[in-house]
Amino acid sequence: MATEIHPTAIVSKKAKIGANVKIGPFSIIEDNVEIGDNTEISSNVKIKNYTSIGENCKIFEGAVIGNIPQHLGFEGEKSFVKIGNNVVIREYCTIHRGTRFDDGITLINDNTYLMAYVHIAHDCKVGKNTILANNVTLAGHVHIGNNVFIGGLTPIHQFCRIGDYAMVGGASAVDKDIPPYTRASKNHARLYGLNLVGLKRNGFTSEQIKILKEAYKILFIKSSTLEEGIRKVLEELPETEEIKNLINFIKNSKRGITPDATKKKSV
Repeated sequence: MATEIHPTAIVSKKAKIGANVKIGPFSIIEDNVEIGDNTEISSNVKIKNYTSIGENCKIFEGAVIGNIPQHLGFEGEKSFVKIGNNVVIREYCTIHRGTRFDDGITLINDNTYLMAYVHIAHDCKVGKNTILANNVTLAGHVHIGNNVFIGGLTPIHQFCRIGDYAMVGGASAVDKDIPPYTRASKNHARLYGLNLVGLKRNGFTSEQIKILKEAYKILFIKSSTLEEGIRKVLEELPETEEIKNLINFIKNSKRGITPDATKKKSV
């Protein structure tokens, strides 16, 4: 199949369009845009300067990708949006370019699904195989891991991180880091144990889940501080890849770690 560009679409001659791409009515593709093979762009989509989109993506009506960041310090410098392969971007999503205050890149990795009205601000990084439900809002510099699910109507504070295989319930308000493998919800978000459904769906064994359960109890329930919990986990549990990932995530936190729901205050 040849590339199909609707007669009403406006496509810059400086844009690089791959094979078998479809561009729908009234869509606008600006300069310095790259679109990979077999990607489908629906009607009334705007893809702005310095945006690259991978192969086999589907972008639905009204999405705006690559607009300048909502950052008062932005001075028109060159920055980018990079979108991987097999990404779905539903109706009216907005994704902004990065800034010089980070690496200048807003990144959406492979196989990510963005439901309608999702907003991804400047310098965010979204991992592979991740789903953001309707109206999820990421402030600047948010990092989302791989295989994460975030429920609809959830805002995430700038510089927060969501670890691999975590799940965040709908209408939560996230203002601290959410560790990998955990489940969080409510406003403000609190931890409610492991994301057991997600772990089982992703092939985690009973033994892996058993060790993570014990680590969760030590870190977030039994210990008076996270420092104490980390020490006990390293002393008492096998040093599996999951444990190393969990401990490193906590140690590298700058926003602080979301507490367990049974805790009255953060630790």
